[in-house]
Amino acid sequence: MRNTVPLFKRKWFTIFLDGLWDNNAIFGMVLGMCSSLAVTTTAINASVMALSVTAVLVISSFLLSCIRKFIPDQVRMVVFMLVISTFVITVDFVLRITVPDISRALGPYVGLIITNCILMGRAEAFAIKNPPLLSIMDALGSGLGYGGVIILIAVAREFLSTGSFFGAMLIPGWPAWGLAAIAPGAFFVLAGFTMLFNWVRGRLKNKTS
Repeated sequence: MRNTVPLFKRKWFTIFLDGLWDNNAIFGMVLGMCSSLAVTTTAINASVMALSVTAVLVISSFLLSCIRKFIPDQVRMVVFMLVISTFVITVDFVLRITVPDISRALGPYVGLIITNCILMGRAEAFAIKNPPLLSIMDALGSGLGYGGVIILIAVAREFLSTGSFFGAMLIPGWPAWGLAAIAPGAFFVLAGFTMLFNWVRGRLKNKTS
């Protein structure tokens, strides 16, 4: 019989949407803040970081979910760290080979994906307790939610500081706002988007209640 459950009511979709929007890693849970400020000077750098985090998150969550019944509780955090660090190192090597300039620009922040609270948080809160497919959707939603936010912040910072978009000059002679290129400016941009996100989410909740 054909599945007649609407898409927005299917379990895998609600799990995906929760990480993407309702409990967005940055706007909702205030996780991954260091990278959201450090690597968002340009949209290209932020995009590479977003893809890297999402890839590591999805693959590690899938693997941990598959072996969850064989992981003793006493060493589960060690196992999480070993699995995540293995894929982070792999991604770091791939970036060094394929996009060396961007890899150098990102510096140590690719390696620091290991310490990103989003990855350990999803492993502990979801992947270790749920089957692989749902773990993939949870990781994908959380990764895209995080990635979308840092790309949004980077696009705003890059435009404000140089008048460009993904390295392409949009407005020649743009009066650069130098503050956007440094950490204090990133805080202002992040705060602005956070307020907008919470306002939109509040309006949507009021409409559905």
